[in-house]
Amino acid sequence: MKGDYQELVDEISALLGAPATLENRDFGLVAFGAHDSDDDTAMDPVRTRSILTRRSTPAVRAWFEGFGITRATGPVRIPAAPEAGVFRDRICLPVRHRGVVLGYVWLLDADPGPADGQLTAAMDVAARIGALLADEARAGTDLSREFGSVLVADHGWQRDMAVAALHEALGADADGLHTVVGVTPWPGETPSVRTVPSAAALAAVPGAGTQALAALVRLRSPESLDPATTAAERLRALAGPASTGGLAVPRRGLAELADSWHEALSAARAAAAEARFGPVADWSAIGPYRLLTSLPRAPEPAPDPAVRPLLTPAHTELARTAEVFLDRAGQAGRTATELGIHRQTLYYRLGRVQQLTGLDLNDGEDRLLLHMALKRARL
Repeated sequence: MKGDYQELVDEISALLGAPATLENRDFGLVAFGAHDSDDDTAMDPVRTRSILTRRSTPAVRAWFEGFGITRATGPVRIPAAPEAGVFRDRICLPVRHRGVVLGYVWLLDADPGPADGQLTAAMDVAARIGALLADEARAGTDLSREFGSVLVADHGWQRDMAVAALHEALGADADGLHTVVGVTPWPGETPSVRTVPSAAALAAVPGAGTQALAALVRLRSPESLDPATTAAERLRALAGPASTGGLAVPRRGLAELADSWHEALSAARAAAAEARFGPVADWSAIGPYRLLTSLPRAPEPAPDPAVRPLLTPAHTELARTAEVFLDRAGQAGRTATELGIHRQTLYYRLGRVQQLTGLDLNDGEDRLLLHMALKRARL
């Protein structure tokens, strides 16, 4: 998209014989033309700051808006104002789409300036820029509704309709390779899709008892999840350090989007439960949590009666010992090494676990019950 803007800005520069600068309606820099003049005054402080910092100051914005550029439908000539750092006269070409101003193209005016015919041609190009900006804005806002509807819709015709609406909105992207990223908890509204360059859509939706954010992220290949990992980290930076992220299995098309969302949210919950997964977990790597996160959630999940005594604060150390022992397939040596304790201490603790729970750690089903209950408690 940025390349399209640059080409159109260069086209205006060629039409008017002067370097052009494109800013959005918030005066954020989008693209600018090359400057090859030997005249130092052609780069006054306002233009220099805009290019270097990619944004104009509020004072400069107020100055220019005072000339009616937000309402103008044609070129606006603005005189120099050295006291404001504007050393050269300017021409502003409002960038509009369907009557709404979306940005501005700026040029340094000269004597003689561009002819009316040249300015008319430049305004035609500005209209094409407006259509691009409108498309980008629509992709960043409207798709959150369509995307979110797919994730929360019930099975059957409701979900089919939601998928069809999202497919139409995405166009060619709908059939491409993608994954879903989940970040939870999410504290606010849906951010702009521009926050994540590789994202096709973002939506804030309910998830695992709290609000979560879902991102539909484009991928080049199933083996490279870097765009998804980067998206998760960027969104976590917005959500805060307490948030975790999850990545779903890559898929083509939108038919299994609800499954992808379940995987992404499950992985994010697993990341919150197990520090070893890191702040962003891949669903394919979360092991038993793939099953545990699929179990129905009660308002206040009650632990299994046999395991309940082990989950009290007084027995945290015993619960941790039992979990590591089961994680290591009942291998005493590996367990003692990881916990940093003597084998005899390990055996004593495991005996206490059996006394508290009434479970036999030599029985496969009892071990499975204890293991799953300890993992479930983390969620």
